[in-house]
Amino acid sequence: MQSATNNAVFADTFYWIAFTNIQDVAHERVKAFARSARPAVIVTTEEVLTEYLNYFAAWGSHFRNKVVVNAQNIIDNQAVRVVGQTPESFRSGFDLYRTRLDKGYSLTDCISMQTMRHESITDVLTNDAHFEQEGFRAVLRESR
Repeated sequence: MQSATNNAVFADTFYWIAFTNIQDVAHERVKAFARSARPAVIVTTEEVLTEYLNYFAAWGSHFRNKVVVNAQNIIDNQAVRVVGQTPESFRSGFDLYRTRLDKGYSLTDCISMQTMRHESITDVLTNDAHFEQEGFRAVLRESR
């Protein structure tokens, strides 16, 4: 379940949300992946972490605290590499967004896809078909 080129996978917001929220329908699937798969590195972006934190913003102080701790653990984890936001990453994602006006891609997804291309990563921890439309392998897709 890892990228053939460099044994790395990309973690989309879907992965972090499902991992955190025990009531998420994908929670058990994500936990099973985390227990069984051993990618050399999980790559994510600051934009993904922003989206993750934003998702739980209105869930109250308990969840806000939980996701702050989780985000810090992600940042500190030696097995996770968080790619920082840059003007170049924004522009690259924006350029993809601009060329895919017929799609429902979010800007964060476009930045993620461009990061994956830059890092030569083909596998993404998501259930989002948009990544498959761009030629990536959505490892956690329920149906194909």
